[in-house]
Amino acid sequence: MTTTTYSTTAVATNRLISCGMAAGPFYVAVVVAQVFARDGFDPTKHAASLLTLGDYGWIQIANFVITGVLLILGAIGLHQTGAFGSRWAPRLLGLYGVSMIAAGALVPDPALGFPVGTPDGQPVTMSWHGVGHFAAGGVGFLGFIICCFVLARRFAAGGERGWSAYSIGTGVVFLAAFAGIGSGSAGAGVTVAFWIAVVLAFGWITAVLRQADRRTGD
Repeated sequence: MTTTTYSTTAVATNRLISCGMAAGPFYVAVVVAQVFARDGFDPTKHAASLLTLGDYGWIQIANFVITGVLLILGAIGLHQTGAFGSRWAPRLLGLYGVSMIAAGALVPDPALGFPVGTPDGQPVTMSWHGVGHFAAGGVGFLGFIICCFVLARRFAAGGERGWSAYSIGTGVVFLAAFAGIGSGSAGAGVTVAFWIAVVLAFGWITAVLRQADRRTGD
């Protein structure tokens, strides 16, 4: 491989990694903007998925889709770097991206008083797309959690205890928050915990991709 070809490939890989690193900040920024702009939305009560509903639901649908595409591009970049020596981590990260696209295409059912005018509480029956939304989210979340543990093992094998602990901690926190939300438990604490877990998850993705980029750039 010539130097020019190598350089071109490295630049392309760096751009893919940058896309993945941008996924989290982009997603969180768009959601936060909607939290303050959407009438009747309460982050201590409602999950971000409900923002896909109503007159401005297209914004969150687009947010899910764009974020998913960015994650898939980042996963491709991670695969190309060969960083951490894991074949499964890029695949699992890509699965998380695919699940976000599916979650945007399959919107949940109105619930908990949102959009405004919706009865309080959970829907009595769920539509096919509501079931699909939660199924897509569940698959993606589990993929992400496994990705955390896969890389934790890789970091531990390389003697990188800090990165290993960070990965395990992120996976455990996200798993606990997902279990709480998935069980249907009510209360502001459960919902807020899930919001925090999502932010932590995206922070971990950004940090890991940055680390992969740095290692291949050395």
